[in-house]
Amino acid sequence: MNILFKKITNANVADICALKVFEHQKSFVAPNAVSLAEAFASRNDNVFAMPFGIYDEDTLIGFIMFGYDTLDDPNEPEISKGNYILWRLMIDKSFQGKGYAVTILKKAVEYAETFPAGKADYIWLSYEKENARARDVYSKFGFTENGETCGDEIVSIYRLKKE
Repeated sequence: MNILFKKITNANVADICALKVFEHQKSFVAPNAVSLAEAFASRNDNVFAMPFGIYDEDTLIGFIMFGYDTLDDPNEPEISKGNYILWRLMIDKSFQGKGYAVTILKKAVEYAETFPAGKADYIWLSYEKENARARDVYSKFGFTENGETCGDEIVSIYRLKKE
């Protein structure tokens, strides 16, 4: 398993948008086309948003998107200020259950620890209360719920290493 995050380009954007989750997971993650539109809009508002295709070598297996700092959204948790967010993470349904999640999370933390948009203490994420699988995976990796919410979603944080 050799996980790589590759930038979204004209060569892979259609394939990124074609990735799918199982029917029962559709309420847990936005379609990738919506995420890419949000990244575009965020960048136009001078907000850091970095989407990537997740590849195992040359095989596209998922989508991930990072953000940094606040969008000044009233539903944002306090932890958003000056920290990274793992804004989106999805693994295509044909690659789920194959042990990718932990490796992808490790790579995501490593990316955040390069501090591409600025220094931070944490990377955070949020998930639906009903998404027990996500809660379990994130918790086992080392994310801890901090008591905040992002809209109706549970916030979980992971302390980044300092350079």
